[in-house]
Amino acid sequence: MTEEWPTFSIIVPTYNRPQQLLRCLKAIAALDYPSDRFEVIVVDDGGSKSISSLITEFETQLHVEAIFQTNQGPAVARNNGAKRANGRFLAFTDDDCAPTSTWLRQLAAQLQKEPNKMVGGYTKNALHRNPFSITSQLLIDFLYHYYNQTESRALFFTSNNFAVAANLFWQIGGFDETMPLAAGEDRELCDRWLDHGYEMIYLPRAIIFHEHYLQLFSFWRQHFNYGRGAWLYRWLRSQRKQEAVHLEPPGFYLKLISYPLTMAQDIRAYILTGMLFFTQAANGLGFLFERLVWSRRHKKKKLPLREPYQ
Repeated sequence: MTEEWPTFSIIVPTYNRPQQLLRCLKAIAALDYPSDRFEVIVVDDGGSKSISSLITEFETQLHVEAIFQTNQGPAVARNNGAKRANGRFLAFTDDDCAPTSTWLRQLAAQLQKEPNKMVGGYTKNALHRNPFSITSQLLIDFLYHYYNQTESRALFFTSNNFAVAANLFWQIGGFDETMPLAAGEDRELCDRWLDHGYEMIYLPRAIIFHEHYLQLFSFWRQHFNYGRGAWLYRWLRSQRKQEAVHLEPPGFYLKLISYPLTMAQDIRAYILTGMLFFTQAANGLGFLFERLVWSRRHKKKKLPLREPYQ
């Protein structure tokens, strides 16, 4: 029976979140998938909180190992995890995520049929009483609705829930390690994947729960960093395609902000609309900040434009 299922390497970057990582590994240990057909590679991105004892705790339940790096960001961490991977396929999630028991089985079933495609699942917010986490989830829901309306021709997956053949991941160069933030590196990877002529499939039944507790400042910082990542992504894309930096059309942002009103028109919907406007204000400031930083850096160092990916 186990010979029917392909092998996976589940890669989990982590940084100073041992309690979240504990929940993540418990969920992975409960996966409805043959235990000898997957491994777990946890990449500690230079955190000050040790995870060694936590990893040891799961060694009797999982084929798990931890690797350690100096703090370089999640893109480098995921690539370093992928370099140690033995599985035919790579499955990516984050330390604050808990896959459902059928998550890997759903990804595997799809990849068995179409192994040359990237497959991404659906992420659900696990913090239903946190308005900031609810708003961040609503933003992701809108992006998936906008970019993945046709499931067989998806355009965007977040980096906490997708799987891909290891050889194709490296064929396109993996995650771009010049992107140091947990922001935009997934968009850049998806865009480059499509540019190489590969396809993406959205599989909403491959579900993980995301438990990212946010307060006002961390909510603002998250979306400010998303704006910074958006600039980096669009600048890298412009270099790869040898074109000017482009934004989405104005209608995209109008639809995003008013997205809650398409589902209801009560006080809660108006509050969420206001909070989505807040995310886009933070995003815009982050975008302008990163653009200014890069402009000054290039003028100071007289850096050449990077060559596009081959």
